[in-house]
Amino acid sequence: MKSIEKARLCLQFIKERKAIKPVLVEVGKLTSIADYFLIASGSSSTQVQAISKHIQQKMKEAGFRLYGIEGEREGHWTLMDYGDLIVHIFYQPYREFYDLEGLWLDAPRIEIEENNA
Repeated sequence: MKSIEKARLCLQFIKERKAIKPVLVEVGKLTSIADYFLIASGSSSTQVQAISKHIQQKMKEAGFRLYGIEGEREGHWTLMDYGDLIVHIFYQPYREFYDLEGLWLDAPRIEIEENNA
């Protein structure tokens, strides 16, 4: 499966848990750490944790290995490393504070259908 297909599949899983404003960013031409960042947020730390657990379960079922995870216990900013895809799930105030999308302004955004986001 190509990186973009993996990213879109993970995006689908994030949407299943009603993540807020998911953004898919193509960073592969700007960094060697990943091809894509998937950034989303939850309205509480509990929702962030639920999104993270759901992604872990669904990605494992789909055959993808989780190489590392940080921040899940606190639920403020969970980072999930799937190799060519890095997933960032924020509690909304932390997302606004850290402004990860602003740090990657030069990276192209992948179009996400509004009716499903």
